[in-house]
Amino acid sequence: MLPHVDDFLLNLQANKYSPRTVYNYERDLNVFSGFLDESGVVFDNLDKRAITYYKAYLVSRDRKTPGSGRQGERQLDSRSVNRMLSALRAYLRYLIDIDHHCPLAPEAVKLTKAGKRHPQVAELEELTRLVEAPSTLEPNVRTALRNRAMLEVLFATGMRISELCGLNRSQIDDSGRIFITGKGRKQRFVYLTMRARQHLDAYMATRDDNCPALFIPYAGRNVAKPARRISANYLQDRIKRYREKLRINVPTSAHSLRHGFATYLAEQGANPAALQILLGHESLDTTTRYVHASDKYAEETHRKYHPLGKPT
Repeated sequence: MLPHVDDFLLNLQANKYSPRTVYNYERDLNVFSGFLDESGVVFDNLDKRAITYYKAYLVSRDRKTPGSGRQGERQLDSRSVNRMLSALRAYLRYLIDIDHHCPLAPEAVKLTKAGKRHPQVAELEELTRLVEAPSTLEPNVRTALRNRAMLEVLFATGMRISELCGLNRSQIDDSGRIFITGKGRKQRFVYLTMRARQHLDAYMATRDDNCPALFIPYAGRNVAKPARRISANYLQDRIKRYREKLRINVPTSAHSLRHGFATYLAEQGANPAALQILLGHESLDTTTRYVHASDKYAEETHRKYHPLGKPT
């Protein structure tokens, strides 16, 4: 057991970190504790050499492919490794803050070099087909209206799937502006398009209940509960099915709609600072990494702005 780790987690809770974030810190520090046990390294003797071994330990770890139930299908990527290293850094900083013995400066835990991944975003035509898919692929009318409304709202606002599933009816007004509390308890406005509002109204016209949730399930164990709401897993599964039936070959998820929202607004000339606000990012750097700079946009920018682009 790492010294004062329970106090560290309690401190996170006291500073209003979400339960999910606290759980992630606990899980990542358990991995570090497991490394110490396996390698025979005493925490009080932690040094840079041990951190190097820990990085190698993390890189060699296998993770489960979702739904497979088996280990060994793919290795931890650099982002996952850096998340675990960041958790260790935060823990070491906490030990210093409470004047407890800290064997190694947090700055000595260097993150690994993360390879740049080119975000995969389906073409606008394919994303549009995906958003419209429930209207033709869902045999139940109410389900079709609800699922179409969910996808329309996702793509119209750029919100996260957790934010969508957490929406209440009271958050929707006639202005098309929605006030939400997102990741890290950050609050912001997102905005419905007229098209999204049209499909949301069509869905709401089928509701005759008093359930506060905006999107509710029509089947399953919780269907009779007053506090029922649609789950993120359900929506992800439906998107996967729609994508397969539509034969969209680019990996596409609810998060892809958020990527697409940012990408195609950027292609239309949206200000990065405005996108930062709409996406709920704390840093503009996050937004610029997040937005998929498409080849099409790059080509148009080159042709439009190159000083010697015109023929002589």
